[in-house]
Amino acid sequence: MSKPTSIKDAIKKWEEKHPNEHIGEAIKVGFQFQWPPIEKMDNSLSALVKCQKLSLSTNMIEKIAGISALKNLKILSLGRNYIKSFSGLEGVADTLEELWISYNFIEKVKGVQVLKKLKVLYIGNNLIKEWGEFVKFQELPMLEDLMFVGNPLYDGMEEAIWKIEATKRLPNLKKLDGEPVVREDDN
Repeated sequence: MSKPTSIKDAIKKWEEKHPNEHIGEAIKVGFQFQWPPIEKMDNSLSALVKCQKLSLSTNMIEKIAGISALKNLKILSLGRNYIKSFSGLEGVADTLEELWISYNFIEKVKGVQVLKKLKVLYIGNNLIKEWGEFVKFQELPMLEDLMFVGNPLYDGMEEAIWKIEATKRLPNLKKLDGEPVVREDDN
């Protein structure tokens, strides 16, 4: 098996594909579907100075790292990786508005509370099985769109009951699992 693609290699490939752009000027950068896959995020990502949307989905990344220099980052896509925790996001806590982290191995959401500007969280198909973890999303004051389908907590309930229980615990949600939230008091 060949060695994993490094972030430096991914940057090089990106620059070869975009000969008239410099990665430091790019607003959107995609390193998804790298072959061989990326296994580690590192400080080479600090070259993405103006990046607002970074996609590293569909790789083999286990830890979030190397993004604290990305002061303009608004959207981070890490779906379909091997990520187990939210640690590593502290450096982008003041700018990150959307985190797409479905299809990973997240069981505990400790650390999510640093993301005070987060509006969208796609965390479906992970391993969250307890309401005790789910209620930590209350610490995200701006959260309005949550994708949670496919977690053991969700799978263990009837859909209608799930919606009632989830929206009761997260009263600011406008969208849950891709559908607008309708509350009893909205009528």
